[in-house]
Amino acid sequence: MNKDEFQGGARYVGGKVEKTIGDTVSSRDWQVDGVVDQVAGGAQNLYGRAKSAVADAVDGAPELADKLGSDAREAADRAGQLARQGARTVQESAEDAPLLWALGAAAIGYGLAWLVHGQRD
Repeated sequence: MNKDEFQGGARYVGGKVEKTIGDTVSSRDWQVDGVVDQVAGGAQNLYGRAKSAVADAVDGAPELADKLGSDAREAADRAGQLARQGARTVQESAEDAPLLWALGAAAIGYGLAWLVHGQRD
């Protein structure tokens, strides 16, 4: 709990007491002052809570950054392993059926050229 949380909470409670006294003695000034102190105290308390939350986030940032970094490294390592495995699979299948791969590549090339250049009359 920081200073703003404490002071805001105290001002809010004081405002409630002030408003209650104003209600009891039928004093419009006390009632208004009490409501003003309640609102101001609540706002100051909320500001203090936000400051605490930001401070907690900043304090936890290094650990979070380390965790994110290690998770990213692990994901990159897994992606690299999968890419190498996929490349080996493609290479092995290309060695087993080179004519099939050549026909497939030619068909894809023809299709791309047709899409890019369109049909000619």
